[in-house]
Amino acid sequence: MKKLRGLRVAVLAADGFEQVELTAPVKKLERQGAEVTIVSPHKGRIRGMNLLIPGKKVSVDASLREVKAADFDAVLLPGGFVNLLRQSALALDFVRDADALDMPMAVICHGPWVLISAGLVEGRALAAWPGIRDDVRNAGGRWVDEPVMRDGNWVSSPGPRQMFAFIKGMVELFAEKMPEVSARAPMVPVRRAAPSLWPKLLAGTLATAALGVGARLALR
Repeated sequence: MKKLRGLRVAVLAADGFEQVELTAPVKKLERQGAEVTIVSPHKGRIRGMNLLIPGKKVSVDASLREVKAADFDAVLLPGGFVNLLRQSALALDFVRDADALDMPMAVICHGPWVLISAGLVEGRALAAWPGIRDDVRNAGGRWVDEPVMRDGNWVSSPGPRQMFAFIKGMVELFAEKMPEVSARAPMVPVRRAAPSLWPKLLAGTLATAALGVGARLALR
């Protein structure tokens, strides 16, 4: 059974994202039936990293100018030692809007940097990379040394070594959104006749009417 069938997940990433922190969760999300969209400040492709070693590129599905948080049901924030996403004002607005909607968000490793820059961490508990422990605390948050941490609509983990726990926590959190997703009214396709058919249909109707009138006159 696919727990996340139909769930719309925005994966926010930019050049410098930690490769496995995007690819592994995305693979699990897709296997669970989620509709995954890679969202970035720009279209095209973005470069992943393996710590400081350049990794593979990933195609961007939508730019932050083309979508808004309300278009989705959940958010995934991969980390990355070289994290350029927090420099995007549009990305910060996106996560602020998502949090205001109480949208479930899964964040790992250096991903909390984006939440810190968005001013969302005060009073929240996060499991994050030890190197940004002071950043979390200075932003008014509570850094915890746990494989996975759940705080309201957030689930977080310190890094790739806790990937199994992170993915499990992410799926559990996102699955809680499913009753709302299943309640969405299905889209009903609008069927329109091709414009080019109308002249032919009208001409045919008029011709038929004319024949009928002619036949009645002939019988008089």
